Amino acid sequence: MGHETLSSQQSQLQRTRGLLTTLLGERIIIQRLLESENNQEYEYDKYNRVDMLAENSKGELVLIEVQNNNEYAYFQRMLFGTSKLVTEYINRGESYDKVRKVYSVNIVYFSLGHGTDFVYHGKTEFRGIHTNDLLELTPFQKQTFKVDTVSQLYPEYYILKVNGFNQIARSPLEEWIYYLNTGEIPSTATAPGLEEARERLKLDSMTKDELAAYYRHLDNIVEGQYQY
Repeated sequence: MGHETLSSQQSQLQRTRGLLTTLLGERIIIQRLLESENNQEYEYDKYNRVDMLAENSKGELVLIEVQNNNEYAYFQRMLFGTSKLVTEYINRGESYDKVRKVYSVNIVYFSLGHGTDFVYHGKTEFRGIHTNDLLELTPFQKQTFKVDTVSQLYPEYYILKVNGFNQIARSPLEEWIYYLNTGEIPSTATAPGLEEARERLKLDSMTKDELAAYYRHLDNIVEGQYQY
């Protein structure tokens, strides 16, 4: 594997980990990148849609989708994507407690729905139609499933409406949204993963000769470590 391919893959992992850590509010360790069957079935969409499926240390699935072109049924597409993952990653005959938790992270570059925010979060809750009380898990279920609420068992959705962000980035998440919108990283940005993204931007701006010289420099450093 060449320097450029390896560097690109490592950079992608680091940036993805940084974005997910910032968005989900916890340190995310990506165990591996998985090839989603959605990519194979929607080959004709490759020009305007990017899918990446990750698995974290808890065995939960995180589907990241980037959509550039307008799609009026994108909400249903999000539902289809998570539903398909739920069925893909459980074996026939396994009990329902083996259903995997799925996070759907959607980065959209078009006007999706009507709202004033630029980041939306959706989850499933059950409320009484008469009392409005929240249906909760029993102590046994909490201990068995290792979660506190019913919503933690269901897919969760995040929508990042990148084009809707037109202000100064004041938080790590806003720094990520700013980067996704403009392709630029403020010098003061501290969000996880953005430092790696900054280095990648430097590589992308190099000419072919500059890039070759950079990789020769890396090779010289490695070779120097093994000289006595």
